[in-house]
Amino acid sequence: MSRLADDIERVQLGMAAGLLGHAAELLADRRVTESELHYLASRLSESLRDVKRVADSRGARLAQPGP
Repeated sequence: MSRLADDIERVQLGMAAGLLGHAAELLADRRVTESELHYLASRLSESLRDVKRVADSRGARLAQPGP
């Protein structure tokens, strides 16, 4: 189960990194539309929620005493 969680976290963090790269490109384009910015903001919000979940999960694991 732990390995599955690690794999999911890896995918979520990778997607966040890719989205940040896309956001930088989109924001550099002065012709970006309001609709495109709204879509970007929605995806960034979802990604931030996932990354926060990963951080909370890892923080909870760190707080537990080891065997």
